[in-house]
Amino acid sequence: MKLNLKNPLVVFDLETTGTNTSHDRIVEIALIKIMPDGEEIEKVRKINPTIPIPLEASLIHGIYDDDVKDEPSFRQVARSMAQFLEGCDLAGFNILKFDVPLLVEEFLRSDVDFEVDNRRLLDAQKIFHMMEKRNLTAAYKFYCDKTLENAHSALADTRATRDVFKAQIERYEGQSLTDMLGQELGTLENDMDKIHDLINQRMVDLAGRIVYNEKGLEVFNFGKHKGKPVSDILAQEPSFYDWMMKGDFPLDTKRKLTQLRLRNFNAR
Repeated sequence: MKLNLKNPLVVFDLETTGTNTSHDRIVEIALIKIMPDGEEIEKVRKINPTIPIPLEASLIHGIYDDDVKDEPSFRQVARSMAQFLEGCDLAGFNILKFDVPLLVEEFLRSDVDFEVDNRRLLDAQKIFHMMEKRNLTAAYKFYCDKTLENAHSALADTRATRDVFKAQIERYEGQSLTDMLGQELGTLENDMDKIHDLINQRMVDLAGRIVYNEKGLEVFNFGKHKGKPVSDILAQEPSFYDWMMKGDFPLDTKRKLTQLRLRNFNAR
């Protein structure tokens, strides 16, 4: 199918050091420029982020520090990149929440004025979510082939959820379960302990402010200490604990942080 384009459309994707648009950096960028006449131009290149790539990120995209040590920084390619994107609309998957904000940040850090106000931003994820509903009514129809009557009635919703849960186990039992990034988590079994471990294995607190890394260590999942072991920060910067306890964090997060603090204290 030929797209009806007024401007060239650049479909792009970023691989990065993390998910914080203020602090993380691009390590690889792939672009496909689709011209109004249907011609396509592909470009892909690795970028030296000038900061270490966390192991958690490398395990996802397969790009390590050694792979980019001789590559140019974004600042070095920013102007040629901006020229390639000049006059183009932008498209991708989840670009509105992540890729576009991070790309703009990288241009600004490189002193290149890159505006998106005059571009059409086309997010395939938004269309996916709009057209393929992910609410209980849609799940009930998909898994049970039934129409949910009296939706948002507590009892009707509870009965539907029960039926969906049973149907999910019946449908997926014995199949490999992966997360949103495609990482294999394990096999789905008709075992509540194992299901719990599969779908909750990364979060320490319910808000996800503290998570387990690939080594099973509790690490902070936000702010300046993102990715750093909680035990290290509590030992090196005791005031951080006090700041969190006085801050606007959920009580569950504060409780889990206190438990970790006591565990580390008793382990000395």
